[in-house]
Amino acid sequence: MLKGFTRKFKPLEILTEEHVEAIHRGILDVLQETGVRFESKRALKLFEKNDCQVDWSNNQVRFPPALVEECLRKAPSSFRIKARDPKNDLIIGGNTVYFEPGVGMQTIDIDTWELRTATRKENYDGVTILDALDTVHFLSCYCPYFGFDNVPSVMAMLESVAAKIRNSTKAQWSGYQGREVFVIEMAKAAGIELLGNIICSPPLTYYGDGVENIFRFIEAGFPIDVCGGGTIAGATGPATVAGSLIADGALNVAGIVLVQLIKPGTRVIVQGGAGPQNMRQGSPAFGAIGGSLHNVAYNQIFRHYKIPIMDAGCYAGSSKRIDYQNGYEKAIPAVLAALSGANLIGFHGGMYGELSWHPFQAIIDDDVAGMIGRFIEGIKVNDETLAIDLIEKVGPIPGFYLNKEHTRKWWKKEQFVPKVADRLTYPEWMKTGKKSCLDYAKERMDEIAATHKVAIPLTSSQEKDIERILKEARKYYKEKGLI
Repeated sequence: MLKGFTRKFKPLEILTEEHVEAIHRGILDVLQETGVRFESKRALKLFEKNDCQVDWSNNQVRFPPALVEECLRKAPSSFRIKARDPKNDLIIGGNTVYFEPGVGMQTIDIDTWELRTATRKENYDGVTILDALDTVHFLSCYCPYFGFDNVPSVMAMLESVAAKIRNSTKAQWSGYQGREVFVIEMAKAAGIELLGNIICSPPLTYYGDGVENIFRFIEAGFPIDVCGGGTIAGATGPATVAGSLIADGALNVAGIVLVQLIKPGTRVIVQGGAGPQNMRQGSPAFGAIGGSLHNVAYNQIFRHYKIPIMDAGCYAGSSKRIDYQNGYEKAIPAVLAALSGANLIGFHGGMYGELSWHPFQAIIDDDVAGMIGRFIEGIKVNDETLAIDLIEKVGPIPGFYLNKEHTRKWWKKEQFVPKVADRLTYPEWMKTGKKSCLDYAKERMDEIAATHKVAIPLTSSQEKDIERILKEARKYYKEKGLI
């Protein structure tokens, strides 16, 4: 099992107990009085069977508060997800923090910063990079790219899953597009579990393909990620943080209720990720501090529910380059997510929105995630670390600690040493070519691409099964006229 990072101190809380209760009551009130739209007869019948008020004319469901709170209690507070290598299994929940990569529709040209479609090799190499990075614990859906050259759009998700299975033994999750059966078959062929993703559509709506995805993944015995769909404060949700917490929370909680009604005790994680609208340009304000305000409060609320939390609001900022703005718009939200109780944080490689991803960024983000992990693991305080006897022995100047056994033993345990940061003195930097972290990231990428091999390659039988399933999917979509 992958250890991840363990937060060793009380999580950050920005809401009082009264505020948490007010938001909880607001969520229950919205679910009971306004309700949520589910475009699925199968789901509507299940809700009606369990004493929900169903308006069949507009597919709207209103939930009794007692049922909502009962379903929240049935969801496990932590759960295990199976990877291809048992050493990479994850236990999600509690104070454990894992990182996963962001995703992007396209790659970028480092010289011009323009978008372009990734090649198959770039996609596969991207997975290899992520498999090698120590702080990437989990692989997200459409990872790293939504698609690549010569792959029809309807095959993008399936080809992405195949790339991850072939080039990594880490756990992963999957999106959906109406034919999850092919993804499920590939997972079973490889002997893994997938975290099945359901993306809600704010305000207060679940579309039919997403709902059907829930049923299929639960029937396969897989856990579910209920994603709030990225409520945009001022556009698809109220402009106030408190109001968007209620709107986003009601949407997520409704999904949890459905999951628990389908099969009580099903493993589930919730994903918020709401942020403010950029009122000047009319686009989401990626990386805005308002998004972190929402996510920190959201994490507090769902810790109150004892539901594991994914925070995907850290995977990208608004900058189009690997630059200072990109750094602070990603790092600050990621730090706050880890401090406030997120169990799974989307981070590595993502750049502008979900439009761009680059391996250089993922390699730099590996250092950032390592710094965050070191911080949340806190300070070890015991007789040896207090070092009182050593301090007395060394005494004032001219005493020093550099040559002491205690220093040799503890400095690597206490310090985090980044792999691609420029930490040279100014003279050393001048003599060695004035390299930036981007230069070091390229060098590390080249090294990983040349040397890293997946720990457990697929067997010939598994590879044949994966290719057979892809072939069946291509045939299916061709017959549908989509290829």
